[in-house]
Parts: sequence; structure tokens; C-alpha cells
Amino acid sequence: MHPARIAELLQPFLEANDQRLATNDALCQHISTYIDILLRWNARINLTAIRHEEEIVTRHFGESLFAARHLFPVYPVSSSVSPVSSVVKGVGVGVGVGVRVDIDVDLANDQRPTTNDRVADLGSGAGFPGIPIKLWAPNISLTLIESSQKKATFLREIARALTLTDINIQNVRAETLPPSTFDVVTLRAVERLTEVLPTAAALLAPQGRLALLIPPRQLSAVRSTLPHLTWDPPIPIPQSQFRLLIVGSREPRK
Repeated sequence: MHPARIAELLQPFLEANDQRLATNDALCQHISTYIDILLRWNARINLTAIRHEEEIVTRHFGESLFAARHLFPVYPVSSSVSPVSSVVKGVGVGVGVGVRVDIDVDLANDQRPTTNDRVADLGSGAGFPGIPIKLWAPNISLTLIESSQKKATFLREIARALTLTDINIQNVRAETLPPSTFDVVTLRAVERLTEVLPTAAALLAPQGRLALLIPPRQLSAVRSTLPHLTWDPPIPIPQSQFRLLIVGSREPRK
């Protein structure tokens, strides 16, 4: 898919004066590559019910980047720099620029880079919203949590193809990870949401944020399941009747 068309389709999800994707051919080219790989894999395993390229851009990337710009509104993205970082961490297979790395990560004792936010995408599936958030904010340290081995393998291929680093693909159940580990945890299109929410909240560091992309009908269940979180007002996602963005914090933000 042509990068210029991708930028055009994504513009409603961005601020009117935010030209990060419209002026960054590298980012839009990454999205084009992502779509090609997603459609190829989708013929073999069920990653998404959406098959049309333009709908993939708006429904998957649009929603994810809308969340990204609210969570990380000040990260600069240079039009001349590919959105990669410099350190890779992984379990079994790490992802680097043309390099295969075998590393075991102790998340509980991992030293946080001073310029990064530790982000986890729980139930990452096809990589949304986690990987688009990484494209938007390349300084973050991203962990994709996916219990399906086939989907985790897909995520590794995407990370390799996009030359993303500082990305950790955890092919485990989320409840096995150390608590209070992440500054941001994201959830989108997760089955049995109310059962997963306590696990997601437990992964938050003090003053961490839980970002949910959910339909309006789930709002009351979210608030009743996690009453100890402080919830921002829900934000409607442009061009979507299916999802809202709602962000909760473990402690009130100052």
C-alpha cells in the first residue's frame, strides 16, 4: 500500500497540526510492510478478521496511533530517522538489525533506561496497539505479551522486518510476569476482559497507567472491576462506533 495513502487515511486520528506520519515516509513505509506481512500470515493463522488494506489502516493503525498520541504526546519523531532504538531484549529470540540474539530477561531486575517508558501490550495478538505505539514513540521499551506461540512468532517476524529494537516478546501468560513492572499497560480486543483486568493492573508500576481500547458497553464493567484506579474521562476514537480510549492510573497523577 502506498505510504502517501496510508498518511491520508491516518490523518483523522492525529491532531490537525501533527504531521509526524504525513511527513515521515519511513513510518508509513513501515506500516505498508506491516500490512503485507499481516495479510500473508493471516492466510495461515487467524490474526485479524479485517482483510481490506484501507480498513486495516483505519481500524488497527488508526486506533493504535490515536492511543499513542494521547499516551506519548511529546515524543519527537524525525522524518530522516527510522523509528528504531539501540538495545534489544527478548526471551528465546531477540530482534535486532539483521542480528539474531538469544537472551533471557529478568524483568523484575531489569534496569530502566532513564529516557524510556516501559510499555507492555497484554494479549498483543497481531501487535495492536503495541507496535504502532512503538513506531510513534521509538524511545519506549516495549514488551509484547502473547501466550499463543504462533502469534508470538508472527510478532517476531514483524519486529525483524521493521528493524525494531528494545522490544521484548514474551510468549507467556501475563500472570507469570513480575508485578509492578511497567509504566504503561495496554489492552485492546482481549477476550474475557474483566478476568484479565486485575492481571493488567497488577503489572503497573506506582503511578503507572492502564490504557484500554474498549467498546462503550464495557465502561461500567471496567470501573467496577478496578475501582482503585483513577480513570480519566473516556475519549471517543474518530470514525469508530466500536471503541473508546480510557486511561486509568494506579495513583492520581500530579
